[in-house]
Amino acid sequence: MILTFDELPALAGKVAMVDGAFDPLHPGHIEYFKAASELGFPVFCNVASDRYVRTKHRPLLTEDQRAIVIDAIRYISYTHINRFDTETILRELQPKYYVKGKDWEGRLPPEQVRICREHGIEVVYLDTMLDSSSRILRRFAEQTQR
Repeated sequence: MILTFDELPALAGKVAMVDGAFDPLHPGHIEYFKAASELGFPVFCNVASDRYVRTKHRPLLTEDQRAIVIDAIRYISYTHINRFDTETILRELQPKYYVKGKDWEGRLPPEQVRICREHGIEVVYLDTMLDSSSRILRRFAEQTQR
């Protein structure tokens, strides 16, 4: 189910939130979603906007396309396109868990840590990294330059 920003407060304390660009989506993301679902709460996927993705690379799929694809994954219960920033979503949604990859441990932005502490949101780090979108894009660029 793809939700609007105004629908987020109804899920406060009831979901495990994952977030990212997911462009391109790869098997490591599926493992991340699966592990998040094993925390025992419905998984809410906060999908980065095209505006954010453009700070990294040209989007391969639009934010709407990425939301549709991610929403069809069985481990995801709710999907939302983040047209703000993660801090705003954490404040509005107040998930039970904020789930990040192990590579974020010790690197989470201080404002996100503060918001989680203030709202009783537990940060969970999962060791599910099988690949990275950035690495996949880099390999693709190298192969097409040959």
